[in-house]
Amino acid sequence: MKYITLILLITLLSNSNAQQFNIIPKPTEVSYGKGNFILDKNIVVLNDGEVIIKELREFLSLKFNTRITISTMGKHKGKNHITNDLDYQNDSTEGYKIIIKPKEIKLVGSKKSLKYAYQTLLQIIEQYTDGKIPCATITDQPRFAYRGMHLDVGRHFQPISFIKKYIDYLARYKYNTFHWHLTEDQGWRIEIKKYPKLTSVGGFRNGTINGRYPGTGNTNEKYGGFYTQNEIKEIVQYAVDRNITVIPEIELPGHSSAAIAAYPELSCFPTEPTKIPNEHVSTASKNNTGKLVQETWGVFEDVFCPTDYTFNFLQDVLDEVMQLFPSKYIHIGGDECPKESWKRSAFCQQFIKDNNLKDEHGLQSYFIQRIEKYLNGKGRNIIGWDEILEGGLAPNATVMSWRGEAGGIEAAKQNHTVIMTPGSHCYFDHSQSRDEDSVTIGGYTTVEKVYSYNPVPAVLNAAQAKYVLGAQGNVWTEYMSNPRKIEYQIFPRMIALAEVLWSDTVGRKWEEFEPRLVREMDILTKNGTVVSRAYYKPTVEIIKVDTLGAVALYFNSKLKCEYCSIYVTQEIDSFRIRCGTTTMQIPEKEKDPIGQYHVFKDTLVYRCDTSNIIYRSNRYATPPQVLVNETSTIRYKQAYHHSFDQEYKINFSFNKATAQKITLAKPPSNRYAGNGGAFGLVNGVKSEKGINSTEWLGFGEGQDCEATIDLGNTQEINKTNVHVIDQQGSWIYAPSQVDVYTSNDGINFNLLNNTSKIIDEKLLMKNIENSFEKISCRFVRIHVKNFGDIPSGKQGAGHKAWLFVDEIGVE
Repeated sequence: MKYITLILLITLLSNSNAQQFNIIPKPTEVSYGKGNFILDKNIVVLNDGEVIIKELREFLSLKFNTRITISTMGKHKGKNHITNDLDYQNDSTEGYKIIIKPKEIKLVGSKKSLKYAYQTLLQIIEQYTDGKIPCATITDQPRFAYRGMHLDVGRHFQPISFIKKYIDYLARYKYNTFHWHLTEDQGWRIEIKKYPKLTSVGGFRNGTINGRYPGTGNTNEKYGGFYTQNEIKEIVQYAVDRNITVIPEIELPGHSSAAIAAYPELSCFPTEPTKIPNEHVSTASKNNTGKLVQETWGVFEDVFCPTDYTFNFLQDVLDEVMQLFPSKYIHIGGDECPKESWKRSAFCQQFIKDNNLKDEHGLQSYFIQRIEKYLNGKGRNIIGWDEILEGGLAPNATVMSWRGEAGGIEAAKQNHTVIMTPGSHCYFDHSQSRDEDSVTIGGYTTVEKVYSYNPVPAVLNAAQAKYVLGAQGNVWTEYMSNPRKIEYQIFPRMIALAEVLWSDTVGRKWEEFEPRLVREMDILTKNGTVVSRAYYKPTVEIIKVDTLGAVALYFNSKLKCEYCSIYVTQEIDSFRIRCGTTTMQIPEKEKDPIGQYHVFKDTLVYRCDTSNIIYRSNRYATPPQVLVNETSTIRYKQAYHHSFDQEYKINFSFNKATAQKITLAKPPSNRYAGNGGAFGLVNGVKSEKGINSTEWLGFGEGQDCEATIDLGNTQEINKTNVHVIDQQGSWIYAPSQVDVYTSNDGINFNLLNNTSKIIDEKLLMKNIENSFEKISCRFVRIHVKNFGDIPSGKQGAGHKAWLFVDEIGVE
């Protein structure tokens, strides 16, 4: 197969500035002076009482491959030196200054804030590889007091080495809180000496489902792990040394299957076997007659029973937790607690009456408030997910608002402190790409969206806004089994959130942040960190071209730099390009000699070698279109500063419906309207990835998809196919039925007798084919019927299913 390459050059934008520090998060103020500080192997670091001396010495020694001189304060013999001033007072205890002069770099701040100054200095040194650092004064302090990142180790256990690396990432971007999610339905990860079975039993499960819920099977491998108390002490101290407070989370009263597996007396029904609501249960658990650690994801009915035994157990556990974690806050979860067990428990119903509680929501509030009172008595405060608002908020609780901002707004209006962490902006388990390149829990959250977030809702007045402590990025690990996947999910989004939380909104804008972000991504990648490249992926818009019976592709890039390009290849013998109203077909035999130019209308075409065409699209208002009118594969990749990003491809499959006129009886949901609306169903492309792809049209609330296609003229047909997705964990079900109608006038339609079958299953996607006797028609109507109500025992039971349709084919 022969290839021709189209290169679309992106608008040039030079961001070079000899006196512009690329610091993330952006400092409050930078003023530049004259001259440079020269950093070389002769530098002297003055002993500062070990505030940052160890880290700085190790960094510089590694950089220059030599032992850096350490001297006492004032003894530098005229050499260029780095020192600090501990007497500096700032409005914020975390504020600092860096003063760079020709002979001296001085870090100014408190013992705590000097560590932030140190992180800033490291980024400056990384930028100026020649050692010529511009003289300047940096004044800096954070916007929010709470700047957090979360990590769930309950679903997938992570080694101590990675926990330390994770903390190092937090320190680099000036986060000050590590929210460590230590207990879950799928595993208990913290050693509690009084209750050893929490880790020996609760720390391990018999297997784990394969793939996205509900899964395609089970690993049938025992899985688990836990942290000893000595290891936890080690992590806590490691974090303290980096200005980071570790807040532990002990889930209650829900998400407690692992604890109940270890101590069944904690359940409302101790003798009932654990329900694992999935056909893909491990072999070891199939004949279960007792309590088990869960092997799948989701929310489970078996929760803590509010007995004296349970409260004594939790108090004992929390006593040991508080000995390990000196943090002001203890996170007690409080989210997603089903009420079914409490409703059918005679004990719980009597408990509700005896304590004058309104209902099960009142019981949840009682549960939370009782634990809060105990922790308050020990000098600690609680944080809970926004469900702790249900039934009445505990008196001194801090609300972590994850189901949007409503819970946080309500709590702030009640004069309770709030940490914002809405799923829309702060859930880093969501996909960063519309075409998922690995399994995620769903959702689509870009780095740009994270950067756009303001943790203070506009509806709060100035007095209420003061209760917003800050925000946090959440990392739930259902589909992150190893450190590399976690890195891939958090980067670059945690970099964007760091600036949201530290830097003032004044002067903070994406256009200025982007070049610093790209540079930081490069640094991380060179240092071995796995960073998502989703931001680098060019966007592609597929549109109908009426006069040509084809589809047209527009390529564009988010990157703006001197050497940014998009390279496109098509696997056919000729390549058609449309510029304005002119279409060029360029077969291989008409290749021009190197260096010749051709002008078609307003577009300059330059063939730079025997296989490449360059379009200087930065010179024209409308970029050229790549035209496709036959089954073929388009491949494209981003070039960035003389290197290539990964290659992407679009497979086009043409049939009688492709690129024809299509109408829908009812539009899809606004949330899932696709890139081209109804035309996306006949643009020749089937999604090969997850539900975030713009190829999918989503129909919710039990709605059907009814599409009518005009074939352009009367033709014989005998087959149709519809591409759908069956991702039940996301409430998306394959259709209950597909009916086919035909017409010659577009008004009177006849239902065909046909057979329907699934001819392909891949990554939960299904191709449903309808076959029938040959018939002549011009119009084809496809009625794809929604599954209907989600059955009991499934995620979203009782709700209406979603229907996702991608491509419709007619043969």
